[in-house]
Amino acid sequence: MPYKTIYFPKNPSKYVGDPNKIICRSLWERKFCKYLDENQSVLRWASEELRIPYYCPIKRKPCMYYPDFLFEAKEENEIKTYVVEIKPKKQTKPPENKKKRSFASEMATYMINTSKWESASKLCDKNGWQFKILTEEDLHIK
Repeated sequence: MPYKTIYFPKNPSKYVGDPNKIICRSLWERKFCKYLDENQSVLRWASEELRIPYYCPIKRKPCMYYPDFLFEAKEENEIKTYVVEIKPKKQTKPPENKKKRSFASEMATYMINTSKWESASKLCDKNGWQFKILTEEDLHIK
């Protein structure tokens, strides 16, 4: 899914950061940018602006994770904060076929992702935020 564009928001005042430097690394991220930008319930949003330390099990050292999105939305009478990662569904679960050539690479990706997501979940729990992983199914993309 190699794809990289810059998203220019219709509502730049909602964006936290430089609205001229919103990088979309996939069509899925671009679709979500558009959703955040145009949804009236979304008050503020950012893309890869939040920095979360995590321990990388592959490199065996501390690293930094930049989740795809951070946003605040008004839901009924309260404001909720979400941290969102967009990933292909196949990267959200361990690889199944151990005989496949790409098994080691897929397992390393899965291990790194789960380590990042554990750190993000802890940060969100601590701050009263919600961490969500969205896949092509959530974004209604096949």
